[in-house]
Amino acid sequence: MRKLVRLLLTCASVSVLFGSLPALAQVDRSLEGDQKCTVCHDENWSTPILTIYQTKHGVKADGRTPGCQSCHGASVDHQGDPGGKSPDVVFGAKSKKLSSAEERNAACLSCHESSVRARSHWSGSQHEMHGVACTDCHELHAPTQRVLNPLTQADVCAKCHKAQQAQIHRYSRHPIVEGKVTCSSCHNVHGSVGPKLLVKESVNETCYTCHAEKRGPFLWEHAPVVDDCTNCHTPHGSNLSPLLKMRVPMLCQGCHTGDHGKNLYSGANLPGGNVTTANGQIPLGSQSPAAQGNGRSCIACHSTIHGSNHPAGAKFQR
Repeated sequence: MRKLVRLLLTCASVSVLFGSLPALAQVDRSLEGDQKCTVCHDENWSTPILTIYQTKHGVKADGRTPGCQSCHGASVDHQGDPGGKSPDVVFGAKSKKLSSAEERNAACLSCHESSVRARSHWSGSQHEMHGVACTDCHELHAPTQRVLNPLTQADVCAKCHKAQQAQIHRYSRHPIVEGKVTCSSCHNVHGSVGPKLLVKESVNETCYTCHAEKRGPFLWEHAPVVDDCTNCHTPHGSNLSPLLKMRVPMLCQGCHTGDHGKNLYSGANLPGGNVTTANGQIPLGSQSPAAQGNGRSCIACHSTIHGSNHPAGAKFQR
C-alpha cells in the first residue's frame, strides 16, 4: 500500500512539474532531429546557435547529450509556422515570448536533476523563489560560460547584486577581481542549508575553509568570534582593513560599553589626573571615555582577539 501511495505521489509531482510542457515527452535527440531546426537556425542566424556543438551539450557520442528538442520541446507548431508560432520553450531573454522561469528550469532539470548534491537544494531556495531561471546565469549555446570563469563570474552575479558589486572594489576586499576568489567560493547559488546560500552550514564554517587558523579550539574564546565572523567583518569589502565593519576602538565599544578608558588613564595611573593622547596632556574632565581611546587601537594590547591558547591569555593579550 505504501509503495502504491509513493508511486501515485511521484506521478503527481511529475505531472505538476511538466504539465505545462506536454511536447517534451516526444522529442528527437538525434542529429536528424536537430536538422529540422538547423534548416533555419544555421550559421547565418543572429545568435550563434551552431556553437552548441562546441559545448558538452553537443557531444553526440554521449547518450545523455540533448538535442534541440530536448530543451525547446518538439515545437511542432513552430516547425509548421516558424514566423507565427514560437517554440514550446523560449529561452531568449530579449524575446517577447520568453517562457516562464518555471518552464525554462523544468527543461534544464529534466537532465540536471536535483539528486546532484550541488543542486539538491534548488527547490525552495532564494533564487528559485525569486523567479531566477537557469538561463539567467548560464549561456546555453556559448562554448565558454562567463558564470563559470573566475574572472567574469562576479559580473554575472552583479546583474542583480549591485551593492555587492560596489563593495568588492573597496580598499579591503577578497581577491575577487583578480579571480582568485569567486562568488561561488562562498555561495552555492543552486541552494544551500546554510544562510545566504552559503556553501557550508554556517558563516563561520564557510570562512574557515580559507581562514583555518581562526577555527580554534582555543583555551580562551572570544564570544563574538565563535558566534559569527560577520559580527566584526563585512565579507564583500570594506574601507577598513581587515574587512572591518567599523574602526577600532568604536567597533569594540559596540559590546564593551564599560568605562575602560577612564580606568586606564585616570589619575590613579598618571600624576595630576591627566590623560595622555595624541594631542598631549589634556585634563581628564574634558575627555569622554570614547575620546580617550580614539588615538589607540584595542588590538595593540589585545592582539590575539580571535582567541588565545596561552595560560595567561584570558584577556587575549597573549
